Amino acid sequence: MTNIGEYSQKVLDHFRNPRNVGTIDNADGVGTVGNPTCGDLMTMYIKVNPETKVVEDMKFQTFGCGAAIASSSMMTEIAQGRTIDEATRITKTDIVEALDGLPPVKIHCSVLATEALHAALQDYVERQKSNVPDAAPAPGTASA
Repeated sequence: MTNIGEYSQKVLDHFRNPRNVGTIDNADGVGTVGNPTCGDLMTMYIKVNPETKVVEDMKFQTFGCGAAIASSSMMTEIAQGRTIDEATRITKTDIVEALDGLPPVKIHCSVLATEALHAALQDYVERQKSNVPDAAPAPGTASA
């Protein structure tokens, strides 16, 4: 078991006062990941500006330990305001550093937060591909 003294003040703050908790209706991307070994489950929701491709809003729901909640909360703070391309480059190390560290046995929480973000971004990309209108009919052909 991890001792509360092993957590930084930032981890404790994000656990006690998590930022951006909840869901986004009509989210542009949703990613859910889980770790059956520890029981943590995270879902990230993103809203993306269609013109700038900037993550304008982000929410999360996490079922798990304090480090999982803190990692999810910090992820939303790091990713909001970044472009899709910038957000895809966020790593577990970015989260751990922003939280002023995690105990070694809790590093997997930062990995899950990163995986949840990347799953939401991938969902966004897939949705964009499916929303591309069919090619225009060739000139001189009838359209339905």
